[in-house]
Amino acid sequence: MQLHDLWFVLIAVLWTGYFFLEGFDFGIGILTRVVARDEEERGVLLVTIGPVWDGNEVWLLTAVGATFAAFPDWYATLCSGFYLPMLAVVTCLIVRGVALEYRHKRDDAPWKLACDRAIFWSSLVCAFLWGAIFANLVHGTPIGPDKNFTGTLLDLVGPYALLGGLVTLSLFTLHGALFAVLKTEGEIRQRARRTARRTGGFTVALTLGFLLWTHMRGSSGAGLVLAAAVIATLVLAVELTENSRDGWAFAMSGCAVAALVTLLFLVMFPAVMPSSLNPDWSLTVANSAAGPHTLKILTWVAGFMTPVVMGYQAWTYWVFRKRVGLARPPAPALSRTGD
Repeated sequence: MQLHDLWFVLIAVLWTGYFFLEGFDFGIGILTRVVARDEEERGVLLVTIGPVWDGNEVWLLTAVGATFAAFPDWYATLCSGFYLPMLAVVTCLIVRGVALEYRHKRDDAPWKLACDRAIFWSSLVCAFLWGAIFANLVHGTPIGPDKNFTGTLLDLVGPYALLGGLVTLSLFTLHGALFAVLKTEGEIRQRARRTARRTGGFTVALTLGFLLWTHMRGSSGAGLVLAAAVIATLVLAVELTENSRDGWAFAMSGCAVAALVTLLFLVMFPAVMPSSLNPDWSLTVANSAAGPHTLKILTWVAGFMTPVVMGYQAWTYWVFRKRVGLARPPAPALSRTGD
């Protein structure tokens, strides 16, 4: 394996980690308008991701930074060709982050309602757009012989891309519901469990259709194995939810997310942005990579920093591992006879 191949794998790992972690963040944001019944219950759901959501976004920053450093042509063509969708994602992430940080700064209902709406819509749009963006990467985009994107926004709005967006939207909602089941208690937990059950069948059907369409465009034996793993883990997640095996159900939904992202990168390889105009004009790991010296330096840096980041995040999740629930008023003191 050459260094540019290794860095393609590393970037795939970074995106997999991002979607695994940020996927349930987006799901929780969507569930604030589905599971929660009032402002206090929405606050409980947001507390489940409060200590970790910003750390989860480190995976996105690292993935984009690694792409910029290791594959500058890929980064340039992707950001210019997908400028409007990427701008929408960045805007939603900013709005969502501000709403999460400032929701509790003012103790009045209209302010919290406005923040809750911002969290819901920004989470929903991000969950949909990420699926549409990656579906377009697999499907292929108009790229000319000079490695530049030659299409328009309408070239990115096709049936396959829309289906990809619906898949990630439903998958992240299911992932978030299972995380809520794992992290909450009481009535909120039961509603999250019912939402996971209802979402599960719909998610399996959408994902199966997307995988079949992807396979029709060309897939290897390993791709078929990964596609089967995606469906199997989704079905297992729903079944384990029915049996109240909450930890295993969440793990299976996470495995489904990881297998799906891995499959998309596998289908693309060795291309990073296939050209729909001419396969010879596609950006590949070889023709879009940085120089060998740059890749060597990046490899040393990644070898040192990656364990540090993963260790920090593992420690964070361990510290904030307990369930959360609605605040309960203190029990009234028992009065003595004769008082």
